[in-house]
Amino acid sequence: MGRVSQLRIGSGSSGRAAVAAMLAVFIAWSFSAGIIGGYLNRNSDPTWYDGLAKPAFNPPGWVFGPVWSVLYLLMGVSAWLVWCRKGAGLELLLFAIQWSLNALWTVLFFTMQSPSLAFAEIIVLWVSATATALAFWRANRLAGYLFVPYILWLTFAAVLNGSIWWLNLPAGAS
Repeated sequence: MGRVSQLRIGSGSSGRAAVAAMLAVFIAWSFSAGIIGGYLNRNSDPTWYDGLAKPAFNPPGWVFGPVWSVLYLLMGVSAWLVWCRKGAGLELLLFAIQWSLNALWTVLFFTMQSPSLAFAEIIVLWVSATATALAFWRANRLAGYLFVPYILWLTFAAVLNGSIWWLNLPAGAS
């Protein structure tokens, strides 16, 4: 932590405390995408998703919470590492854009019950998250590597979303 605190805050115990506080802020920021998406989805029909046709590779529902928890944690640490090195610049703007798209996906898929819109949006999210990962990697290699599991999960989620959309097209629409 000594090198990190010297990069951004300075040395001493108050500097280390400020760096640790910022780590908590970045982790909370990452988790808030899921919290906001869940909040906006709170009044949607819980039986709608259960009634959809899903591909054989659709994971059980209990998988999503732990996976997203790990991903949000990694994303928060990644953003914090970039902030420690570079401050708030283009990298964190890209992070904010992909964060917004992340929260929006839940609204499109679950609240609006639109797998087609969600699929189009997750492609944009994937591009945005990949651009963020590349920018993070240029600023701090570890930060870029910490974003890789998120990109891999988004890739899987896009295939899953697209499959659900395809499987639920009205007869004759394909």
